[in-house]
Amino acid sequence: MKVQASIVIASLTLAGSAFAQDMQVFENGSREGRIGSEEYFTGTAYVEPVFSAKEPFQSNAGKVIFLPGARSNWHTHPAGQFLIVTGGTGWVQQEGEGKQVMQPGDVVWTPPGVRHWHGATDTTAVTHFAIQQLEDGENVIWMEPVTDEQYAGNLE
Repeated sequence: MKVQASIVIASLTLAGSAFAQDMQVFENGSREGRIGSEEYFTGTAYVEPVFSAKEPFQSNAGKVIFLPGARSNWHTHPAGQFLIVTGGTGWVQQEGEGKQVMQPGDVVWTPPGVRHWHGATDTTAVTHFAIQQLEDGENVIWMEPVTDEQYAGNLE
């Protein structure tokens, strides 16, 4: 019995050292955010990095807060994007379709290469986490701003 216990302990010790990595906690407020560039956003959008692509993961994420009337430019994601809405009410629109409401708890999947935009409604702010997979080192392809007419367009 002692021999078996010794083998189990030795196996666990060796396995632990083979996979040993330290957990990291990145405290809230430790990731420096910034106001989104006018090159990519209309209105005020605050962008805070959540995590960056780091081996073995090839994805990154950011928390974005859009104030009322704020929105992203039209854009695509080479490998797609998930939005996880955590607060407020916003809109998301795929080119050629009506805009859709997004609210806390909603998860929006945009497939690779689909041209779209997302942001706040005209009267409410919205917060979401945006998670993108990288393809060939790229996670987003930015395009022109969403016009006021497009933004004010019909809901689906």
